[in-house]
Amino acid sequence: MNPKASEKQSKKFTPIGIGFALAGVLLFAYFVQKAGVNDIFDGIKRLGTGFLIVLAISAVRHTVRSVAWTKCFEEPYRLRFRDALRARLMGDALGNILPFVSMFVSEPSKPALIRDKVPLMAGLSAIAIENIFYSLSVSIFIFSGMTALLLTFHLPKALRFASIGGLIFIFLLISGAALVIRKQLKFLSGALEYLYRRGVARRWLETGRARVSTFEDRIYGFYDRHRSRFLLILLLEACFHLAGVLEIYVVLSFVSIGLAPTFFTAFILESVNRVINVVFKFVPMRTGVDEAGTGMLSKILGFTTVTGVTLAIIRKGRDIFWTTIGVALLVRRGFSLRSAARDTEAAIAGEARKSAGLPPVRTNESS
Repeated sequence: MNPKASEKQSKKFTPIGIGFALAGVLLFAYFVQKAGVNDIFDGIKRLGTGFLIVLAISAVRHTVRSVAWTKCFEEPYRLRFRDALRARLMGDALGNILPFVSMFVSEPSKPALIRDKVPLMAGLSAIAIENIFYSLSVSIFIFSGMTALLLTFHLPKALRFASIGGLIFIFLLISGAALVIRKQLKFLSGALEYLYRRGVARRWLETGRARVSTFEDRIYGFYDRHRSRFLLILLLEACFHLAGVLEIYVVLSFVSIGLAPTFFTAFILESVNRVINVVFKFVPMRTGVDEAGTGMLSKILGFTTVTGVTLAIIRKGRDIFWTTIGVALLVRRGFSLRSAARDTEAAIAGEARKSAGLPPVRTNESS
């Protein structure tokens, strides 16, 4: 992919992104108006300087996932924690603000933006491994939360069926992923080999398919080579979710009136929040859907709708804080949001051409 093609694709997605952003803003406005603007402001004022506690807890979340990423590198490559944290904040800023432009480059942008520290392929392999651990932890966390919700609270019929369907899907997903990893099934390199044998893009695939196979081997073989890290990385990912539960508990302790929060209700709210994050990744900052989902679930759990909407807004304020830091780091590197996304796409495309034994694309455009 050359820079011009990347820019053309970005422009293609812009109207879609604007449409979802507008829909999110309208949904946000509706639920804020329904909950009551004054009541929401009162809740935010009750939190007050407690927002500093929220930021401290959220810092723990960024910290543990950054450490987990550093543990996924293999010798001779190593990544310092501060570089991992910096890359994570920059990549998340891209994903939060430009979801449709960068939803497929948000994670790859993290190693791409620090490829002056570690080779791009080493960073991509490590981020892929870390995301596998994270995805496993998310699946288990959501499965546990939805099970607890179904067994403990009376749900509307539609939500109950949706929850049961979600549980079945997650179970099949975890089972399928476990089978793939255990059998070390090579879907990507297998597909490339299939195309190569039929004469499709033979020039590209002559050497590229072998490199992709090596990439898969590095991911599949990580556990065999580094079993001692397996439990540590899972514990780090678990800390990410537990910090999220603690964050909700702290916020509700300040803003909830009439019903004291428990860690159990905070756990259920956070598990549903993970679902929202996964399903509505394409909505900028998940504007509107956070407020809608959290507000409705809070009512089911015994809180008021205004409490749930206030909780979602406060957590969005936390996201804006870290996104601002991520953008500042990008600007310090000389990037705008779109140029950072294009730089990532160009870096990955360049690596793909290198893998295929093709010369790099020459261009006079700056990334």
